[in-house]
Amino acid sequence: MLSVLGQTYPNIEYVIVDGLSTDGTLDIIKKYQDKISKLISEKDKGIYDAMNKGLAAATGDYVLFMNSGDEFYANDTISKVFATAEGADIYYGETEMINENGESLGQRRHKAPEKFTWRSFKYGMSISHQAIYVKRSIAELFNREYELSADIDWILNAAKRAKTIVNTHQYVAKYMVGGMSKKRHRQSLKERFDIMKRHYGLTPTLFNHTIIAFNLGWYWLLHRRTND
Repeated sequence: MLSVLGQTYPNIEYVIVDGLSTDGTLDIIKKYQDKISKLISEKDKGIYDAMNKGLAAATGDYVLFMNSGDEFYANDTISKVFATAEGADIYYGETEMINENGESLGQRRHKAPEKFTWRSFKYGMSISHQAIYVKRSIAELFNREYELSADIDWILNAAKRAKTIVNTHQYVAKYMVGGMSKKRHRQSLKERFDIMKRHYGLTPTLFNHTIIAFNLGWYWLLHRRTND
């Protein structure tokens, strides 16, 4: 919350969607009630149901989704993003991984592509949803058929509709590792495969996953050697 409230960019509509927390979260939120545009606190049917509620409540020109524990990279991040170009349909940048203590774990394994199109995810999700600003007019609702990976489908659908996509060439977000997609990794992978198959076709997806497996194995081999 402080990462959002501390932004130097003045025109922020801050919508918080809470799943009717009972762990003290609402008490913290209410401390900053006067700085929050909208608060929705009610039971939901999963993360993408909650995100759809936020999307339906938003009235601004662009939408960006930050999960609990995620942060903007710096206090001037949003100002810098919109300063890179005017009126783009999508802006994107790099993401730094952090642990539960906010300590840096370095850059994501997938670096953001120099030029992003809807075909850019064929070897994996190269932009995290915390690092992509989408014009609200091209943003569809999240497909709740997917419980863990609907953000990939959502980004690809937006990219297909976008006319201008701008690489900000900067870190824009900090992503806290260890979400539900990690805890339910097998289901997440199945969903990702189905999403890729829908967008790219079965045969290309099978071929691309062979490359993904090779790249992943090579990355971990290099990472292990570095640690040793």
